[in-house]
Amino acid sequence: MNSSEPVITLEGVWTCYGDSVIHKDLHLRVDKGEVLGVVGGSGSGKTTLLREILGLQQPSRGKVSLFGVDLADPDEKRQRAVRRRLGVLFQHGALFSALSVYDNIAFSLRELKCLDEEWIRNLVHLKLQMVELEPRHGRLMPAELSGGMVKRVALARALALEPELLLLDEPTSGLDPERSKGFVRLINGLQGELGFTVVMVTHDLETLNGLSGSVAVLADQRIVAKGPVEEVARLDHPYIRNFFRLDTDSALMEEGEY
Repeated sequence: MNSSEPVITLEGVWTCYGDSVIHKDLHLRVDKGEVLGVVGGSGSGKTTLLREILGLQQPSRGKVSLFGVDLADPDEKRQRAVRRRLGVLFQHGALFSALSVYDNIAFSLRELKCLDEEWIRNLVHLKLQMVELEPRHGRLMPAELSGGMVKRVALARALALEPELLLLDEPTSGLDPERSKGFVRLINGLQGELGFTVVMVTHDLETLNGLSGSVAVLADQRIVAKGPVEEVARLDHPYIRNFFRLDTDSALMEEGEY
């Protein structure tokens, strides 16, 4: 086991809405540099789990910690410091529609209140370059962007503060297969270069196989498995069998076996 301090820990996490139990006694550890995919059926609470890791929602019971800091800690200064160490890419990009691409990326940099506009301009152009866009794209408004460009701009914004942890909610949702593959290659390249930790919620098998080193499976209100994708895929659990069989069937169809 990795002896360093984990980036994320969940200890005995329960999530309840009235009498409805979504999560029951979740335990999870994500180590520095790990790339983890989170999968589960509809209603299994994947996005809820991501919200709890982000600190946007408190679990009903249990403890969520980032970089060793309990997200229930009332110390606002500590909480702000932790949140500056993470970036998030929401499913539909969640760009500010009234701001240009440039200003969307610059937003969190300006919030620091310690950088002049020349530094901010240089950093915004660097982030655009990192996601394979050009300075001229900074003048565009979100409504002028294709789906693939929205994802890239949202990724540039998520990387603005050079996070140690990147959270992705369905990062390839809405993209055609080629753009999806390109986006996965982009994230893989950036993760390899920058070494950040990744937690990704996805329902897409190709994205999971292309990006994740490990997978956590939400089923039966629990995390029923966590480990390397190829090992988890062989486990005898109804959801796991169905989920990964779809991947095998798709591969066979592409090879003309069906």
